[in-house]
Amino acid sequence: MSFKELKLIDPLLKAIHEEGYETPTPIQSQAIPVALTGKDLLGCAQTGTGKSAAFILPILQHLVEHPVTGKNVKALILTPTRELAIQIDQSIEVYGKFLPLKHQVVYGGVNINTQISALRKGTDLLVATPGRLLDLINQRIISLQTISHFVLDEADRMLDMGFIHDIKKVVALLPQKRQTLFFSATMPEEIAKLANTILRNPVKVEVTPVSSTAETVAQVVYAVDKANKPKLLVYLLNKVVKDHVLVFSRTKHGADRLVRFLDKNRIKAEAIHGNKSQNARQNALNGFKSGRLKVLIATDIAARGIDVEDLKYVINFDLPNEPETYVHRIGRTGRAGTSGKAISFCDIEERPYLQDINNLINQAIPVLNDHPYPVRDEFVAVPLPKGALQGKAKKETGPPNNKKRRFRSNNQQKRR
Repeated sequence: MSFKELKLIDPLLKAIHEEGYETPTPIQSQAIPVALTGKDLLGCAQTGTGKSAAFILPILQHLVEHPVTGKNVKALILTPTRELAIQIDQSIEVYGKFLPLKHQVVYGGVNINTQISALRKGTDLLVATPGRLLDLINQRIISLQTISHFVLDEADRMLDMGFIHDIKKVVALLPQKRQTLFFSATMPEEIAKLANTILRNPVKVEVTPVSSTAETVAQVVYAVDKANKPKLLVYLLNKVVKDHVLVFSRTKHGADRLVRFLDKNRIKAEAIHGNKSQNARQNALNGFKSGRLKVLIATDIAARGIDVEDLKYVINFDLPNEPETYVHRIGRTGRAGTSGKAISFCDIEERPYLQDINNLINQAIPVLNDHPYPVRDEFVAVPLPKGALQGKAKKETGPPNNKKRRFRSNNQQKRR
């Protein structure tokens, strides 16, 4: 299928062609035709599947084909983080460059007066984070009464960040007659209830279930004691990882400590998390995308919206306590058919998390203990395929007959 077969208008097709895109992704080919009909849509798709274009393109087309005069906002895209809001706004700029539409992005952490001045000039499509949007509504700078299209993106992350009440406040201010496009990578009970309250007879589109990991991502776990994790990271950055790498830390303070440790070992790194100013976060992200910065350390919340082309490595310095988060993390690499490597550190306290991840993705990730900082009670490890970290990524099939294997220490094996 081509983009032309999706019945997109010529200005959009021209912009898509100039970006070098030829065929839509699965979420785009399924969601765009539905969205163009004006129906509500419930999309289950992970970051990196091309879902932003799946809602941006039909909204742009609707706004052009059904123009409404006035300075008030016609379409609203609500997203959980500043980075993701900026990324979506940049995509609107790219896809809508041949259209006579105005767009604006608003988020916290920067001077609100600059955003107010821009909004007073009028905008057709607004991208916003919940907190700043409500601030502008309370100041009567923005009215939602003219909204014809509403997108709620990354709904599950909104839940994680405590934005559900803010979302309900925003939805209460929207016109009853509107199109709603609802996207979430996972569908916990509270998100399912929210979707039921704001969608009307939606068409459900689902691609790349959350339990799956990209076939182009080679995965490996390094068994390591917690105290040796920083030293192991330095070793890998000097000896194994030859490209820029996104490192995940469970906490903001942990990310900052890691930056300081790497700096002492002459490795330039920066952290992005909620305690950083917007300018600091954007500067770090720009340095990482440009290649000036080799190591970017992020918390899960701050990492939403990070989209780096051809990212080769992701390192889980801390394993997440929710297995779905692991899938989101490693989805930052191995995109659009390119190969990637996902390296995870696992200390003794994190072994239950690893088992949960294996259960979710239905495969046993290879465990490596042959490195300068091995653990004292070695994991029972699935063999690491030769060249897995240097060569082309291959999907790990796990133990024979795809049976799940429980990891045990040598001592535990002896007691059996």
